[in-house]
Amino acid sequence: MSARRKGPILIDGPESFAEAFNVPHETIHRLTRYADLLAHWQKSINLVAPSTLPELWSRHFADSAQLLGLAPEARLWLDLGSGAGFPGLVVAILQKDLPDFRMSLVESNTKKCAFLAEVVRATEAPVDIHAMRIEQLAEKAQSLIPDVVCARALAPLPRLLELAEPFFGEGTRGLFLKGRATEAEVEAAKAGWDFKSRRHRSLTADDAFIVEVTNVRRRVS
Repeated sequence: MSARRKGPILIDGPESFAEAFNVPHETIHRLTRYADLLAHWQKSINLVAPSTLPELWSRHFADSAQLLGLAPEARLWLDLGSGAGFPGLVVAILQKDLPDFRMSLVESNTKKCAFLAEVVRATEAPVDIHAMRIEQLAEKAQSLIPDVVCARALAPLPRLLELAEPFFGEGTRGLFLKGRATEAEVEAAKAGWDFKSRRHRSLTADDAFIVEVTNVRRRVS
């Protein structure tokens, strides 16, 4: 994975993606299979906004892949509200050959879970799919303490911290892809939560950020 740089980077297909993120041909083949399956399933279920399909490698794949630059050695990841698999499934495909790597995807929509399962089979990604609400997983898997909790386009940061907090251990980091309202969301979250945060400028969009969160604790009034 290449070092982070000031974005945005230009990604217009598999070749530029491979160059930007320094990934081998086998990984590009798996991501291409992912892209083909997404285009096929998109005809019957709404996985992504149709307008973003022509920019899949930049808008979805590169946007997800950039998280690895912040946690390249993390072995256990949890992706909340996975949807079509962004960012979690992309990260898992990129880390397929990292020893002991495992990605948990949480998605309550059964049709989207079926799509995720098909991509996992086709790419042999190291993934566990939890077909349930995030709150249900928190109750069922109380020992699940990942190295990284990630999410994209799931909820504003105050609600996102509420969903993610049960999975935070002492060394857990949250990596949350956010847009132009990042600063306002961070400030709003401080009303109900104590946490440390850093903002990393997105590699794929001028008005987007990755919010890195640690030491999450609900504020006692």
